[in-house]
Amino acid sequence: MAASDLSPADLPLADWGRALALICEEAATVILPFWQTELNVEHKADSSPVTEADKAGEILILKRLAEVFPGVPTVSEEHASEYGAPEDIGPRFFLVDPVDGTKAFVRGDPSFTVNIGLIENGVPVAGAIVAPATGEAWFTTADGVLKRQAPGGADAPVQVRPWPQGAAVALVSHTMKPERAAELAAQYGFDLRTPMDSSIKMCRIAEGSADIYPRHGPTMEWDTAAGHAILVAAGGRFTAPDGEAFVYGKADQGFRNGWFVARGK
Repeated sequence: MAASDLSPADLPLADWGRALALICEEAATVILPFWQTELNVEHKADSSPVTEADKAGEILILKRLAEVFPGVPTVSEEHASEYGAPEDIGPRFFLVDPVDGTKAFVRGDPSFTVNIGLIENGVPVAGAIVAPATGEAWFTTADGVLKRQAPGGADAPVQVRPWPQGAAVALVSHTMKPERAAELAAQYGFDLRTPMDSSIKMCRIAEGSADIYPRHGPTMEWDTAAGHAILVAAGGRFTAPDGEAFVYGKADQGFRNGWFVARGK
């Protein structure tokens, strides 16, 4: 059988990223018309916002994943919020965040993303992230990470950069206080910092535009899985602060994450 005859599900797992990117790009076309409009914003039990865009994007993604990768279960943010996260999950599953950075989305800022990550035995092995406002897409392949600037555009390989002594850039929350940023700079050795929302932070490190993202606070597995897969495939690292492996499929913990550090070389 020729490679062109293979369905995405028949490819090596890392190569699933290309099909996931197409799904994210399609979801972006559903989500983007809601951006910078008068949105109906609801709040979930954890007080985080959810909009019509989150819900519409998730419906599209779940439908496409079921069509392209039948039989692979999915854990998605809005479904889990409304109906509860599954109490058990198999070794292979998708994690979906239809709009990561909903607060930025509601503010009208461009730093929001569509995320799909594939987990195999606790490890993110494929992923795709699309930034609807800019059209950028990043996705895993068996040979590393590719980026395209717009749907249908040319794909180009990206990779992390060596740590630039004296000019290392950290990506941090918009709400981080200066004294806390100074503490993290002393701990991790970065020199500059740029505030940024969503999982696009992992993509900027993966493409060599920044160097580190220390997250000392709560996230969920669907927030990080796609970016984790992309960063590692681009030559970076994604670990707990002590360097221990960062694992997924924590159904017994409601798919909640601990602290992590994402970094380039």
